[in-house]
Amino acid sequence: MELNIRKLFSKNLLELHKYRKLASSIEQLQNNYKNYSESDFKKETLWFRERLVKGETLDHILPEAYALACEAIHRLFGFRLHIVQIMGAISLHGGNIAEMKTGEGKTVTAVLPVYLNALSGDGVHVVTVNDYLVKRDAEEMKPVYTLLGLSVGINGSNSKLSKSDKRAAYNCDVTYTTSSELGFDYLRDNLETDISDRVQRTLNYAVIDEVDSVLLDEAKTPLIISGGSLKSGNLYFQADYFVKSLHEDTDYMIDIPTKAIALTELGIKKAESIFKIRNLYSNHNIKLVHHIDQALKANYTMEKNIDYVVNDDEVQLVDSFTGRILIGRRFSHGLHQALEAKENVTIKDENKTLATITFQNFFRMYSKLSGMTGTGKTEELEFQEVYNMTVHVIPTNKPILRFDDQDLIFATLDSKFHAVVKEIQKRYAIGQPVLVGTVSIESSERLSRMLTNVLIPHHVLNAKSNQAEAEIIKLAGQKYAVTVATNMAGRGTDIKLTQEVRDLGGLCVIGTERHDNRRIDNQLRGRSGRQGEPGYSRFYISLEDELLVRRGGEQIKKLLKKLKVDAAPIESKMLSRYIESAQLQVEGNNYDDRLKVLQYDNVIAEQRRIIYNERTRLLKMNGGLSRYFEQIIRRTLNKTINDYWQGSSSEKIYELLDNLQDFSLVLSSDQVHNLESKTQSFIERFLAEQVLLFYRVKKAQLGEAFSEDNIKLILLSIIDEEWTAHIDLMEITRQSIGMRAYAQNIPLIEYQRVAFEQFKTMIQQIETKLTLFLLQTY
Repeated sequence: MELNIRKLFSKNLLELHKYRKLASSIEQLQNNYKNYSESDFKKETLWFRERLVKGETLDHILPEAYALACEAIHRLFGFRLHIVQIMGAISLHGGNIAEMKTGEGKTVTAVLPVYLNALSGDGVHVVTVNDYLVKRDAEEMKPVYTLLGLSVGINGSNSKLSKSDKRAAYNCDVTYTTSSELGFDYLRDNLETDISDRVQRTLNYAVIDEVDSVLLDEAKTPLIISGGSLKSGNLYFQADYFVKSLHEDTDYMIDIPTKAIALTELGIKKAESIFKIRNLYSNHNIKLVHHIDQALKANYTMEKNIDYVVNDDEVQLVDSFTGRILIGRRFSHGLHQALEAKENVTIKDENKTLATITFQNFFRMYSKLSGMTGTGKTEELEFQEVYNMTVHVIPTNKPILRFDDQDLIFATLDSKFHAVVKEIQKRYAIGQPVLVGTVSIESSERLSRMLTNVLIPHHVLNAKSNQAEAEIIKLAGQKYAVTVATNMAGRGTDIKLTQEVRDLGGLCVIGTERHDNRRIDNQLRGRSGRQGEPGYSRFYISLEDELLVRRGGEQIKKLLKKLKVDAAPIESKMLSRYIESAQLQVEGNNYDDRLKVLQYDNVIAEQRRIIYNERTRLLKMNGGLSRYFEQIIRRTLNKTINDYWQGSSSEKIYELLDNLQDFSLVLSSDQVHNLESKTQSFIERFLAEQVLLFYRVKKAQLGEAFSEDNIKLILLSIIDEEWTAHIDLMEITRQSIGMRAYAQNIPLIEYQRVAFEQFKTMIQQIETKLTLFLLQTY
């Protein structure tokens, strides 16, 4: 791994050198367009498009197109892009990730590669993390695209757009949208029964803002479209009541670092006693075991106001990295219902999964993908291995003047928070603005109460309202401003300082806890010191923080005893290194988890591709469907004959025909007698002719009621029904596959084997169901 990092570092330096040279030439080219009229900009765009049609490539016209876009930005906004922004734009066109620090102007940088790639006419998607940023960025950048002759569409997840509105947005040259809405639209399109109802077109090129948040942090939770309620009676409450009576270590065991949880032998006996069953793990009790497992997870591995919140009789998920409420997202396979039982709120029916995809496999379908972030280098190997994207660290326009102080370490949470409040009081007394980052809603509210007690006015942001947060974050650099926020609240919003605040030392950033991931710590620090401004950051750490509790060893216990004797905080490079080591371990575990999700989804991804491609082919067929249906009938008949064929005696022929009763075969005794001495291939051909003759006669008799279009709808319905059942079956298999390891089998390989066999069975079931429908008598 170290060798790979060295190679990447060396390669990146060479590429950045080339980017700087090209960016300098683009700066010079920009002067060629300074006297252009509004119509001249549009004419130049048409000229670029003509050149592409004639065979030139996007790479070839990049310098001129970037220079024209730079001048359009200058004309409308009154500033010229810095050379480092143009370097970032070159990196983005190459399908890379541009790491640009906060305040370096990523939003406007993206205009250049978006404009260039939109010239192909295949559309470009600009992807952001929430609806507020979709609307804000689209509205701010739209005048530039309009001047250049391009159309801009907005596709937000909360805007309740109609299909026609969505289609219009996707048909624009540039479409601003959220990652989840893109994925959901893709899944919904592949559930449509009329090709004209689809809204998306080719997945051509996407620029993802906050790319680490989208492609890494959200990658563990697949997108799911559900429907068709499944009721489980009172089992959720019964399982919840049971697990609440259990005791750790004696009744259940939990591995704190991984949060894996299971009943002990004593816990199993308690379950058998309470539910009055002999063997908890018999096949008859699979459903009960599933509910108990989910109740255990809900009660003992998930925390209120950290993993989820309860609002208006509803359990809402919280993104562990962003602190944002995941509107409309629910845990699948009963876990969400288990949380509802735990919190004693109304339990909503569990739904079947109709369609699902991971962000990894969705975004890998784009012809080209790029992204922007302030913090991505620490995860470069994952970006390369999963997405084939390199992270380029673009230099800042001005040197970073922020001072990052050494961590202060306390024995207890109480002593840490009291120290944080004292530091805020000191800064507030002189008017220096303070931004405090917390890792949970609970910590935010605890600190807020303490600040209220000492009469410090402040704002608390728990990432519940993106627009309101962004407005508050904008003002977080004002004199006397104190803002307490989950680490990602208001991300994507620039904090600007007044000259008076600069003289006071700039924005002071305080972290109240180290996050599991170094990227999130760096994101918090990066809110201060933008564009060469002064700033200060420091993390306050307690030995009772979750990261150290979960990853702590004997060293931490010894240090805790020592610190409790002396209440003063310490600055320990050794402990800071230990904390970073713990973060690296968690990052490694998170990567392994994401990789595992991807590996399992890769198995389904190929099957999904086959099903969706076949659906699309079927939807696009306007004629020739009868031949398509006849091929299915023939395959099904032959498969049935092969399954039952065991010789050619008179007795076996009759047995075979008995098994083919559902195929509406009507044969005379002479025909049957004639088959007794024939080969299997002859019998297959003869019976196929008889069955197909019946189908054609029935088709002619029923007319419009038995039209190709109506049968196509029936087939689509069968495909969707069987695919839904297959998805559910494979999810159950995935959850239980770990038990195969005890039989010396590799779980992933076992999953692949089962998935292959079940997929074959599903295809056969689809064709059998359609065949029986086509041949059934009335």
